[in-house]
Order: sequence, then structure tokens, then C-alpha cells
Amino acid sequence: MGKSRLEAFSDGVLAILITIMVLELKVPHGTDAAALQPLLPVFLSYVLSFVYLGIYWNNHHHMLHATTRVTGGVLWANLHLLFWLSLLPFATGWLGENHFAALPAALYGVVLLMAALAYWWLQQRIIAAQGKDSLLRRAVGSDWKGKLSPLFYLAAIPAAFWNTAVSLALYVAVALLWLVPDRRIEQVLSD
Repeated sequence: MGKSRLEAFSDGVLAILITIMVLELKVPHGTDAAALQPLLPVFLSYVLSFVYLGIYWNNHHHMLHATTRVTGGVLWANLHLLFWLSLLPFATGWLGENHFAALPAALYGVVLLMAALAYWWLQQRIIAAQGKDSLLRRAVGSDWKGKLSPLFYLAAIPAAFWNTAVSLALYVAVALLWLVPDRRIEQVLSD
């Protein structure tokens, strides 16, 4: 099976998720800067989640360029990733509306952790479908960012109950780590 339908469906879902999140940004009823103040946590949580969805979209795009064969396992692994990403608008809204409270911050981390694990599983299914000499396997290599990110999430989830600022800083750190597109796949494809 080809990858075009998988890619188109995934792109559509990610676009819808971003749209859902932006619709949660409510227009203030005042006309001065003070009217924007209560919206700051909602806006900041939106920006962080938008960056995360952008990172997933970008890396998913690169990963699919190194994919030549899609199996049933790849389809299910992709749906698993999209499931966890589809919970991001809810976690984002709850986090922002409650001004970064402990439980919403922890749930946000759980969603990010599960999405990271789902992405890893999708990557492994693609590598298995392509065989031991797959381009993706060569490109991924040791994948230190992919291994470090879940550890940060695992630290950030309980940290939310101790100090939400630490938890949020860890989420931002992972986003910054991935903000630069992963060039490993591009390099392998150009070779």
C-alpha cells in the first residue's frame, strides 16, 4: 500500500487539531490591554501546543518521505499517534483555562508522553515494514532526542504537583529541543 492516503489523512487531522485549539481562544469583551490579561495563560498554552503539533507534523512528514511501504501495523500505529495528538486541544484548554494548575499541567504531560511513545511506536512499525536496511533506520540512528524527551515528560508529570513552573519549563525544553527540524532523514535521503 502507498503512503499518500496515510499522509493526507494525518495532515488533515493535524490541521483540524490546530483549528480546534485556535477556536478556544475567546475574544475579550474589553478594548484595553487589561482585557487581554486573563487570556495570557490560554494564549501561552496554545502557543506551546501549536509548536508541538508543528513539530509532530514536520517530523511525521520527514519520516513518511523515508517510507516506501505502508502495512496494517503502520496504519494502526499512525492512528494511535493521532489519538494522543487529538487529546492535545483538551489538555491545552484545561491547562490554559486553569492558569497552569497542577493537575492540568500533569495531564498535559501525560498526553505529551503518550504522543511521544506513539510516535516511537509508529517509527518502529515503519522500520519493521521497510526491513533491516531501511532508510529510516539509518536516519534515526541512536535517536537521543527521542529517548530524552519521554524522560523529561516523566520528570515533568510529578513535578507539576510540586512546582508547575518546573513542569512547564521541561515541556518548553523538549519543544525547543525538537524545534529545529530533524535533518537526519533529509541527509539519508539526499545520499
